[in-house]
Amino acid sequence: MSQYTPMILQYLQVKAEYQDAFLFFRLGDFYEMFFEDAVKASQELEITLTSRDGGGSERIPMCGVPYHSAPNYIEQLVDKGYKVAICEQVEDPKTAKGVVKREVVQLITPGTVMEGKGIAEKENNYIASITVFENETYGLTYIDLSTGEGKVTSINSYEHVVNELSILSAREVVVADSFKELYVKQLKERNNMTISFENNTQWKPEFSRLLENVETEELKQAVIRLLNYLHRTQKRSLDHLQAVTKFDLHQYMKIDYYSKRNLELTETIRSKGKKGSLLWLLDETMTAMGGRLLKHWIDRPLIEQKEIERRHALVEIFMERFFERQELRERLKEVYDIERLAGRVAFGNVNARDLVQLKYSLQQVPAIHSILEQLHDDEALQLSTRLDPCEDLTDLLERAILENPPISVKEGGMIQQGYNEELDRYRDASRNGKTWLAQLEQEERNRTGIKSLKIGYNRVFGYYIEVTKSNLHLLVEGRYERKQTLANAERFITPELKEKEALILQAEEKSVDLEYELFLQLREMVKDYIPRLQSLAGIISEIDVLQCFATVSETRHYVKPVFNQERKIIIKDGRHPVVEKVMDALEYVPNDCYMDSEREMLLITGPNMSGKSTYMRQIALTSVLAQIGCFVPAREAVLPIFDQVFTRIGAADDLISGQSTFMVEMLEAKNAIMNATENSLILFDEIGRGTSTYDGMALAQAIIEYIHNRINAKTLFSTHYHELTVLEEELLQLKNVHVSAMEQNGKVVFLHKIKEGPADKSYGIHVAELAELPSELIVRANEILAELEKDSKEVEVPKKMKEPQLQLSFFDEPQVKTKLEPLQKEMKIMEELKNINILELNPLQAMNVLYELQRKLKG
Repeated sequence: MSQYTPMILQYLQVKAEYQDAFLFFRLGDFYEMFFEDAVKASQELEITLTSRDGGGSERIPMCGVPYHSAPNYIEQLVDKGYKVAICEQVEDPKTAKGVVKREVVQLITPGTVMEGKGIAEKENNYIASITVFENETYGLTYIDLSTGEGKVTSINSYEHVVNELSILSAREVVVADSFKELYVKQLKERNNMTISFENNTQWKPEFSRLLENVETEELKQAVIRLLNYLHRTQKRSLDHLQAVTKFDLHQYMKIDYYSKRNLELTETIRSKGKKGSLLWLLDETMTAMGGRLLKHWIDRPLIEQKEIERRHALVEIFMERFFERQELRERLKEVYDIERLAGRVAFGNVNARDLVQLKYSLQQVPAIHSILEQLHDDEALQLSTRLDPCEDLTDLLERAILENPPISVKEGGMIQQGYNEELDRYRDASRNGKTWLAQLEQEERNRTGIKSLKIGYNRVFGYYIEVTKSNLHLLVEGRYERKQTLANAERFITPELKEKEALILQAEEKSVDLEYELFLQLREMVKDYIPRLQSLAGIISEIDVLQCFATVSETRHYVKPVFNQERKIIIKDGRHPVVEKVMDALEYVPNDCYMDSEREMLLITGPNMSGKSTYMRQIALTSVLAQIGCFVPAREAVLPIFDQVFTRIGAADDLISGQSTFMVEMLEAKNAIMNATENSLILFDEIGRGTSTYDGMALAQAIIEYIHNRINAKTLFSTHYHELTVLEEELLQLKNVHVSAMEQNGKVVFLHKIKEGPADKSYGIHVAELAELPSELIVRANEILAELEKDSKEVEVPKKMKEPQLQLSFFDEPQVKTKLEPLQKEMKIMEELKNINILELNPLQAMNVLYELQRKLKG
């Protein structure tokens, strides 16, 4: 170390504390990186890698970015999962002795981003922490630093912790150094999360407000770990953090990550995008805050009937009052992201334009309050009474900030005239000085006769009189002092201009400095309103989502669902909400669904592409929509309240963890079977198709029987194993239904209509024909199918086999007995075979019977 220069030594000392981050080391107008950071950053950011002498025997790798464009480069690195430590000069170079003192002023990580493209306006950006308790339970805490929202819960298995992290889309997870290395590796590689470490769980006085809703010491410890990490890395005020809320996963309908994916609640399976998901269908919110709350409601449907029905009542009143709802939408359109604006105020990166947006938002609150009162509804009135217009803050911002201030807060031009007397005096001096300059310019033109003469200003030379070289002979000797020579002109100054320059520049400089000081004071005043602003943001978000539900429900012709305690499902003319929107609603074929205590399970058969999966998904989506408080796509809907929804739909490998499609299928089936209750909804699509026919059929039947006999959950089970339809005769609560299709001129026509009973055939080759496989291949497939069907036809057993006519006189009795015994045994087996009702056997039973008969014949 001693061989390096003092500056490089300083860099290495700071870097030692931030080994897992890129260190942006401020040198003049650049952030520089050295050694391994420089090599890696040059590759990730595609910038030039250079080198410099650092005092050692070899040159040190180096790369850098201009400080004014650094945010773009930082954003790129953070988006890729890296951390960036910002190291700034913390003393004036003019007064510093030796190397200028530098310190890290902020650590920017994927979970602590406050602004930029990395923050989606309608999505939260959560940083989470996991704390392991002695009884092998886990404390999960998560905070959105940009909004201040924080939650904590206790979870009894690590598998459920990972499921919650996936649902939250947490980008960064904070754990202790002692956290299992295997888990750290899985979170990094399989879940693509940035891992950070924090061992400090010591309580600090400033945490009191944030922990007031957390009762147990274990959960407090879980929250404190994350708070200590945020305070250590952000190094600035976090006054906007809200009191952390304790919640219980059992308060909401459980939908695991895989079921969410299969149902495409917030993103599609194929593109991983929002378009085509339930969130895409529903998002008629007018504010960023409402968009985030909508996603949260979809992630966590309610199970408390009273609260669900409260939301339904508000949606109903918004639906009925079209004009008020439209006016409300117009007002909400003018509301900016109050939650994140409050966060920026506390964080210290708010600018004057942000405060203007806050003012515009607050100005809409009285109108929103008035609209809610016009509805003359008790629930709507309760919402209106919770709206806090923060009138004193609105008035303060109106008096303080200009309508169109600049982005920078250090260049002036932000504060209103009349807000501060001293500032007004400086402005008058500056304004009068500029008037004087304009008059001087005109006087000098008249005196010299040079029409092109002009008075200008630059930061290096100050004010000057510029005269082109062709007009220099017109100047009076001794009056003008040369200040700067250009290629085509000369710049001069006069005694009067020099005197006025000092007055003008002093006034402008003091004016700009005072404006910045006033802005900082204003920002501190706004900080006092943060709790009120956050409360207001919560109410506006709720109003926005409820009007959104009403808008979608009216446009798409949804109905208000009714809940029952008898666990009945009665859906008339139900539709898949997203499919209906994507295709022409006139072409969509609605379907009924009826399930009660005698129809707990529907076994759905029918050809591929006929709509089995769509039908199953629409039942689940209808339940989710009902329990988030929205109306549902049907003519009538009577529903139970489901505690959980499980789905096993589609084929997907988990190659990263080395699991095949079939293993994923079995794991998802296991998750449902082990966790479902009689109040759950299970959707199983084509279970068992990933292995051989008999294996798959046996597994499918065993799963059906287990759910039917042990769990008794409402279950929709689609299959191509037509042999399973005989289970209706054995399982009392199972009923066969099928998606109908018909043949016309050798072509299959899908009717997309659910009917009672099993399907008559699969139409697989017809589907292949629709996919336009080669005609030669289709012809051959039909030939093979005909042969297989011929071979599989039941061989008729003669009703009575005549006993063999033996001429006993030619044999003695023992010989006759020896000859007759095999024939008698075969006749007995034939009789057994004749008495078997093949149609009553399931595939596994048929195989057992066949094995037993064969054993008897061989024996």
